[in-house]
Order: sequence, then structure tokens, then C-alpha cells
Amino acid sequence: MALGYVRPARPEDAGEIARIQLATWRVAYRRILPRHVLDNLDEAFLARRWSAAVLEPPSGAHRVLVAVEQAEQSYLVGFAASGPADSEALAPGEPADSLGPDVAAVTDLLVEPRWGRRGHGSRLLSATVDLWREDGLSRAVAWAFDGDEATRKFLTSTGWEPDGAARALDVDDMLVPQVRLHVAVPTEPLAEDRPGE
Repeated sequence: MALGYVRPARPEDAGEIARIQLATWRVAYRRILPRHVLDNLDEAFLARRWSAAVLEPPSGAHRVLVAVEQAEQSYLVGFAASGPADSEALAPGEPADSLGPDVAAVTDLLVEPRWGRRGHGSRLLSATVDLWREDGLSRAVAWAFDGDEATRKFLTSTGWEPDGAARALDVDDMLVPQVRLHVAVPTEPLAEDRPGE
């Protein structure tokens, strides 16, 4: 029987996080982003960035969590990265203070496709929300590619909604539209997250 759990990322996880990111992007975004862009992403460069994110986060509220599936062996199968909202969370032309200091931003929430539909995404999101609550954050935002139905469906199934903000990323001279979703952070764990309930 396989078991899944979430834990904080460790420095030695950086290479595997980068591998999961590339594998997931190359499957999930193959119809959204130009193929040559996906093919030319540098796994070693991504691993260095993830190592820095784990070892030297901008604040104590910036976190990287990993999802683990444990059977005969343990496998890193997904990850989530988030922190207080900064300029990257803003829509074009949005005032710098419009999101406020109590807003979290998800920068990444990925589960490698071959490990999908096993609850890893839900566990990552739940653990992330628990940490936001501990940090006193009351709302969260996340950008999703307009064409990424899987991510949008997952987030909306857990209570997230579009907040009306949109932007387009310039990916090698191709504009790729994104929409921003938001959710209120519950003040208490949901009943299914409480021990004994």
C-alpha cells in the first residue's frame, strides 16, 4: 500500500524538484508554450535556483514543500512554493500595494503527471494553507495559464476563483495569457484536516 505525505524541502531535493518541474512542464504545457522553449530549459540551472529557494528564502514565510509517495521506496512526486505576495503577483498596471501584506502567492504547485490523481496536489495545497494561516495571511493568489485547464479545475474545485486580473507572459516573442485566481485562507483547519474528525 502506498502512502503519501508532505514535508519541507531539503537542500538535497533541489535536483529532483528541477526534474519534476521539467517533466511536468513538458507534458502539461506542451500545447501552451513553444516546444523549443521547453526543450531548451536547463535542469542544472533550475536545480541551482531551487537550492537557493530552500537554503536562502527571502523570508521565513517563503517555503518550498515536497510531496512524497512511499511504497517499497520513497519517491519525490511534486512540490509547492509560496510566500508573501510581491510584485510578481501583481497584474500589469496594478498598484504595488493593492494585494496587501496579508496576501500569499503561490509561485509553483506541480505534481509529476505519472503520480497524478493520488491526492498529492491536495496534500501540498492543504499543508501550504496551514502555513499561511500560521503566518497570519488571510488571502492567497495564484497565476495559471489560461490554457491550463487541469490547474484551473484543481484550484476552483478547492474554492479558488478568478479575481478578474489577467496578464500575458512574453515567451520567446509569443504572448501566453494567464489569469489570476484567489481564495480566502480559512481561519481554522477544515474538518477533514483536523485530527480525530
